[in-house]
Amino acid sequence: MLPVASVPRQGGAVNRKEKAAETEAALKDAAKRLFATRGYLSTKITDITKEAGRAAGSFYNHFDGKEELLRALLADIDTAGDERAASEEHNPDFSDPAAVRFHVRAYWKVYREHEATMRALRQAALVNEDFARALDAYSARQAAEIVNHLDHVATLPARPEISMAMMWTLIDGYAQARHDDLSDEEIIEALTRFVYRGLNGSDY
Repeated sequence: MLPVASVPRQGGAVNRKEKAAETEAALKDAAKRLFATRGYLSTKITDITKEAGRAAGSFYNHFDGKEELLRALLADIDTAGDERAASEEHNPDFSDPAAVRFHVRAYWKVYREHEATMRALRQAALVNEDFARALDAYSARQAAEIVNHLDHVATLPARPEISMAMMWTLIDGYAQARHDDLSDEEIIEALTRFVYRGLNGSDY
């Protein structure tokens, strides 16, 4: 039997992991708040740590720099999208209006929840080619994951991958440029009708 002093103190390790996870989450949340109010390019690492109520040096225990933090936030968006797609309501048949509506709503909700990050990514892409490629890859990956949803559509406006790119550009572009007083549900319904009509050649 090991002496008491030699028994590993697992509780301390768990607490350290929990505190590290809390700090990482606090830094991410602070960054999103600042990106929303100041923009990505005008936000410094010291601004983020101050907003998070953490010591300046704590940032580098989690991220090599502001760019790595932004990549981590993009990964969070990917995860949020995957979680919504895993819903029991998911339907891959885009000849069904309900399937189109589900995907429009899923993207709209994820975008709204992570709007500050999406704007920050686009700002970063203006000055950093790596981020420009990462953002393009994200969009291409999202579209490629559901391009087979068009298999049931009888007559597409173009090849499936092009039709899907058009759909993606429409929804994403409207999310960026919207200037209206519509509710989220009104926007989701309008986009659903627009996309469904564009893909299927008729309304529902």
